[in-house]
Amino acid sequence: MATQDGSEEVIMETEAKPKEAESLGEDVEKGGAEATSHTDAGNSTTQDSNISNGDDTEDKETVDLKIIWNKNKYDLKIPVDSTGAKLKESIHSLTGLPPAMQKVMYKGLLPEDKTLREIKITNGAKIMVVGSTINDVLAVNTPKEVIQQEVKAEENKKEPLCRQKQHRKVLDKGKPDDIMPAIKGTKERLPTVPLSGMYNKSGGKVRLTFKLEQDQLWIGTKERTEKVPMGSIKNIVSEPIEGHEDYHMMAFQLGPTEASQYWVYWVPAQFVDAIKDTVLGKWQYF
Repeated sequence: MATQDGSEEVIMETEAKPKEAESLGEDVEKGGAEATSHTDAGNSTTQDSNISNGDDTEDKETVDLKIIWNKNKYDLKIPVDSTGAKLKESIHSLTGLPPAMQKVMYKGLLPEDKTLREIKITNGAKIMVVGSTINDVLAVNTPKEVIQQEVKAEENKKEPLCRQKQHRKVLDKGKPDDIMPAIKGTKERLPTVPLSGMYNKSGGKVRLTFKLEQDQLWIGTKERTEKVPMGSIKNIVSEPIEGHEDYHMMAFQLGPTEASQYWVYWVPAQFVDAIKDTVLGKWQYF
């Protein structure tokens, strides 16, 4: 019986071992599966970290600009191939000033259709911005609308300005010898130097300097220089001079009525639109 019992025990132990091995095998398989799972997860994590977000802005050539508006300064980094219109959108994001309300200046009024590269804007350039909120603009421009309508109505009734007696006494002096050259039928940005060699209503020499940083127009004569805020100029009237259509006579309305007009004669025609845009701004509605 003992021998048999021992044999039975041996047999039982022998039969039990495959079960232990089977159990170990299952553990190994489970461990391998878990390791494979961890490995796959690791590979998945690695792949995810290498996926590009599709933003290639860093590859574009940029310029760092200083935006100055309402006595505040803002830093702006923008691609050098952005247009003036795109720059206005970026300024809107910085200041909250709508593009239509902005007068952006860099060596004159900034053109919206040209790129910063074409305008030759470089790192560290200062961009001047002038503009007000819509409510402020409407409040300021309401009287200007009335003035503009009155001026147009009067112009339709009157003979050409250059034929009126008050202007003939200046125009009859003839074209000044030192006047700047004029080009008929073209539009140019304001020059970097003052417009000089022109006459005022008294027949004296006058020069116009556009101080964009201060948003001022300096009207200089031999006796003195008047520093006029551009925002205070209500209207600008201009008309070609008969027989010399490459030059204009121009009036800056400094007050509420025509009596406050400051007349300048022999303004080169190519700068007339640039003067109006710079002083009144393209965003003017009237």
